[in-house]
Amino acid sequence: MTEPTFATQVSRWYQRNARDLPWRHPGIGAWAILVSEVMLQQTPVVRVVPAWEAWLARWPEPRALAEDTPAEAIRMWGRLGYPRRAVRLRECAVAIVERHGGVVPDRLEQLLALPGVGTYTARAVAAFAYGQRHPVVDTNVRRVVCRAVAGEPDAGPTTRPADLVATEELLPDEPAAAALASAAFMELGAVVCTARAPRCAVCPVEASCAWRASGQTAPEGPSRRPQRYAGTDRQVRGLLLGVLRDATGPVPHQRLDQVWHDDVQRARALAGLVTDGLVEPVGPESFRLAGDGPPVPLP
Repeated sequence: MTEPTFATQVSRWYQRNARDLPWRHPGIGAWAILVSEVMLQQTPVVRVVPAWEAWLARWPEPRALAEDTPAEAIRMWGRLGYPRRAVRLRECAVAIVERHGGVVPDRLEQLLALPGVGTYTARAVAAFAYGQRHPVVDTNVRRVVCRAVAGEPDAGPTTRPADLVATEELLPDEPAAAALASAAFMELGAVVCTARAPRCAVCPVEASCAWRASGQTAPEGPSRRPQRYAGTDRQVRGLLLGVLRDATGPVPHQRLDQVWHDDVQRARALAGLVTDGLVEPVGPESFRLAGDGPPVPLP
């Protein structure tokens, strides 16, 4: 009898052990999966689940979001972090309506052409929503492949073309099986083959793992230097956005001046929000969330 392949072993493990996440439920459409993938970027699952559920309850399809304002997208994003993603997701919804009749496209090149959709997100939607065979490579997948195949303790800081090639070589030929394997690789890296405390004893491919066979240990310390938040422009931007999200109209400059003591840093943070399309001036002395006004219906 032929030994099961790497993908088969991990896929069988996934089918028994996968976390019950709402965007994995049967019948979840491509729009819901696209929203989940955008929200999950640099954000823990536990924070994404309630935000994703609230977002889909309000905007269950691209047209619903496209016909609402950027300001409402920013408000709904709340404190999920990196709020520029909310604006880009709305721009993506507008493009889906204008270019594809309100249906998330299933062709990789069309997904890649959408605003805010990069290499990872496009392949994730194609695989998880449409069951296609594409290498879906995030930090977790890169680590799994690097350890199991190359025998190295950790992958590099960014995804390279070689990572896509190495992952694709592990995928089954049949598209649905490949899509399942892509989800399985990701789950294995997220909950078992973790960066600093891998649970090798419960790993389905421990016996064939090149890194395990090498005897190397996991690197000590964080794989990336943690980003400081307190006192940074990111914190000031968040404070300013918090005031503007809660407002029902333009906010006077004097009110915004109260959120942070450093005039120079506060002005820089506010200017950055304007440049990023999150905030817009109203007259000489007031500001509001971008596009905060009556929505304009799309044709």
